[in-house]
Amino acid sequence: MEEDKLELINSAVEEKISEELQKALKSKRSRIFSCIMGAALGAIPWVGGLLNAIVNFKSEEGKIKNSQLYQQWLEEHRRKMATLSQTLVEVIARLNEFPDEINERLESEEYLQIVRKSFSSWDNADTFEKRDLIRKLLTNAGAQKLVPDDLIRLFLDWINLYHEAHFSVITVIYKQPGVTRYEIWQQLNGSSVREDSLEADLFKLLIRDLSTGSVIRQHKQTDYAGNFIKSAPKKSSYPSRTMKSAFDDQESYELTELGKQFVHYTMNEVVPKLQ
Repeated sequence: MEEDKLELINSAVEEKISEELQKALKSKRSRIFSCIMGAALGAIPWVGGLLNAIVNFKSEEGKIKNSQLYQQWLEEHRRKMATLSQTLVEVIARLNEFPDEINERLESEEYLQIVRKSFSSWDNADTFEKRDLIRKLLTNAGAQKLVPDDLIRLFLDWINLYHEAHFSVITVIYKQPGVTRYEIWQQLNGSSVREDSLEADLFKLLIRDLSTGSVIRQHKQTDYAGNFIKSAPKKSSYPSRTMKSAFDDQESYELTELGKQFVHYTMNEVVPKLQ
């Protein structure tokens, strides 16, 4: 029984990906996808350790079989290997839907570097949501090249840096450009809280992080050359004694051009070409 488990660990990636590669793939595509698979596995440190562990198990079977800790380690990595193989299969199956025109892109060293960085980030991601963003970014970056690869690496850094709560704010603004802080809060939470509450502090932090990171910005008018026009100062006969609310309902927000590209690469299965 244990040997069957170990055999499954040893061949999980190869078997699942081989099934995809054998679906009427041309020999050139098979070679390209093998390179992608090698780049992905090479970027994950524990894969090599797992293979070494299998060798040790077979060479010292009697001693290791009695180690409960060792068995638990193998079981945990068996699950990780199954998840990794599933992601690799999804990436390869998705890329295989695109025409041969992308072959040169897929086998370029520039794209393989993105594969390595992507799966290194994938391995360190602590949620399924982040891993799915990385998967979409990787497939879209292979299918179309709308931005330089340096920006693709920047988007990977954003996935590592930001939390799912940040991505929720981005999604609301993407779906409803010009939305205010109050409207964002209503869609994400909907409850009324004090300005000095934990929830208000967290919400202000999310907006500030995304604003300083050039993902979102307050909407500003531009002239014909794309220059931002300064807003005229508001005059008030009765200045307010309180500071601006965390849930302000006056100023609207939008994605920056960087933010728009980030959404197109990470939150869509297919990247439409922006006009």
